[in-house]
Amino acid sequence: MNHGSDRPYALSIAGFDPSAGAGLLADVKTFEANGVYGLGVVSALTWQNDVEFEKVEWIDYYKIIQQIGVLLRRFDVKYIKIGLIRNAQVLQELISFLKQRIEEPVIIYDPIMKASAGYSFHEWGEAELKQTLQHLYCITPNFPEAMQLFGAEHLHSSLIFHSKHVNIYLKGGHADSAMSSDTLFTCETTYTFTNDRLPHGEKHGSGCVLSAALTAQLALGHAIQVAAARANKYTYYFLQSNDTLLGYHNTISI
Repeated sequence: MNHGSDRPYALSIAGFDPSAGAGLLADVKTFEANGVYGLGVVSALTWQNDVEFEKVEWIDYYKIIQQIGVLLRRFDVKYIKIGLIRNAQVLQELISFLKQRIEEPVIIYDPIMKASAGYSFHEWGEAELKQTLQHLYCITPNFPEAMQLFGAEHLHSSLIFHSKHVNIYLKGGHADSAMSSDTLFTCETTYTFTNDRLPHGEKHGSGCVLSAALTAQLALGHAIQVAAARANKYTYYFLQSNDTLLGYHNTISI
């Protein structure tokens, strides 16, 4: 049911950041700029700006799926990005609900362990992680998140191993080198996307933007490696859009 829309739909299930730099508002802006109509479901209310994170109020699981249910009655949704979620149990229940209601949903999970303003959320157990990964299409950790999820020792080998079951887009923005490299691990091969590190490129919510851009590009019908390359390019333009911590979203030729 597209109801006359000439754009595919993409759904973000994420936290509400009042500064609109991260979370649900950033995702919907990214969807729009990438040519996709964005739908949104709130998973948490946050008290934050671009440099401070005071607290989070979690939305009950049943309220999350009630929000989703209303949308699914009206819109044909297949591509879903999941951001800030209370814990592994809620994530697993949410994935189960989506798979019951949507035929072969394409789920991209951005594993937010710590807000860019410094607030820590939750940790994952190894068993919880393995059980969850098999139901996802792609996971988009940064380096600290990847080390927490997959172990700091032999990280590269671990990512290759787990990519047999789920695509992994490793965001490289936390490195200190002159170049910034992201890596996509798939069951067949790996792809690297490298850009110059920008002098004022730090942006609040940049990880959310990358994951949302990837979701949008998949919704447009691109293969994972093409979608990843285009999402990387979009995020690079977002990072260089201004010198503040809140980037601008512009429709660009990517």
